Amino acid sequence: MKNLFLLFIAFGFTQLSFAQNESTLDKTTTVEFEKTTIDYGKIKKGSDGVRTFTFTNTGEHPLKIYNIYSACNCDIVYKPEGAIAPGEKGEIKVKYDTKKVGPIVKTITANTNTTEKLIPLNLIGEVLPAADDSKEDEEMKM
Repeated sequence: MKNLFLLFIAFGFTQLSFAQNESTLDKTTTVEFEKTTIDYGKIKKGSDGVRTFTFTNTGEHPLKIYNIYSACNCDIVYKPEGAIAPGEKGEIKVKYDTKKVGPIVKTITANTNTTEKLIPLNLIGEVLPAADDSKEDEEMKM
């Protein structure tokens, strides 16, 4: 019984070591984004909301993007699934929901194996009402 207990404890520690987060095992690298803020400017409601963040792995080790967190009205359309080799370029595509009229001030965060670990990427601009919306607003006021 004692041996079974010791075997159970040893197995537990082995499982803990394998359960380490992948991000703590990868060598760190560096990355340079062409820009970390995308300015939509003033765009009309319903416009194409897809934009691209382009980056280069400027380090000596493969760049990995583990996850991208978004707390905004935007979707991550594309992120690299595999590692980006040193010197290679990559893209993250986002899509902002332009059906919502008003200012755009949003941040998405890329979780990477860079020294910073978390890289904020910003979206700014303003979605203007479509011409039809203005007419509907005027009609409702009457």
